[in-house]
Amino acid sequence: MTRTTLAALALSTTLLATAPATAFDLTAMTAMTEAEKEAFGAAVKDYLMANPEVLVEAIGVLEQRQVAAEAENDKVLVQTNAEDIFNDSHSWVGGNPEGDVTVVEFIDYRCSYCRKAHDEVAALLAKDPGIRFVVKEFPILGQQSELSSRFAVAVKQLAGDEVYKQAHDALISFRGDITLESLTRLAKDLGQDPDPILQRMNEEAVTAVLRANHQLAERMRISGTPAFVIGGDLLRGYAPVAAMQRMIAEQRG
Repeated sequence: MTRTTLAALALSTTLLATAPATAFDLTAMTAMTEAEKEAFGAAVKDYLMANPEVLVEAIGVLEQRQVAAEAENDKVLVQTNAEDIFNDSHSWVGGNPEGDVTVVEFIDYRCSYCRKAHDEVAALLAKDPGIRFVVKEFPILGQQSELSSRFAVAVKQLAGDEVYKQAHDALISFRGDITLESLTRLAKDLGQDPDPILQRMNEEAVTAVLRANHQLAERMRISGTPAFVIGGDLLRGYAPVAAMQRMIAEQRG
């Protein structure tokens, strides 16, 4: 909702709060003459010009209500899609697989805020042994993002979770261009034969994982990265470790 729309809604709220109760009876409004409507509008304008803080306060209240409503809607989205968020068969699971709170991250390897969040998540997991951490490959920033995620998923499918984690860490910190040549070098650095990985990247088994993640993100109305699901809440965007710790504490509380 734009601030202009909020202002309009706030004006309506202010009118209801400051005008006589009968003035906003629909029948009474319809029965007003043009002169009466003009006089009423002038009176409201005079009041708001003399007391602008009323409108500012109303906008603040409406913004708070909007944020609260969006948070509740996000909780419903998490509940509706819980199985695909927390328990799919293709996502990498780290931290404590038996942890009491699950943190899920939708990531794009070329996203600068995902790179920043990577260090925050590492710090979070180091401080809290009770977190189960799930990575959702969600490439949305172009061909290099797509290649990166395809490589990571192929590595997981062919070499397992431990090598995937190494590939994941390498890709999130990679500063050059992602090409087939650079991925070939990365596979060798990981001690893997690059040919099967590069072939697997174009197969349906990898495509199906990325398709499922994109479909899940669409249902969750996630259009950017990073995005986190922390227990029953959805966090859209980057947050420092202290903010995530507070959300986790709320889940446990």
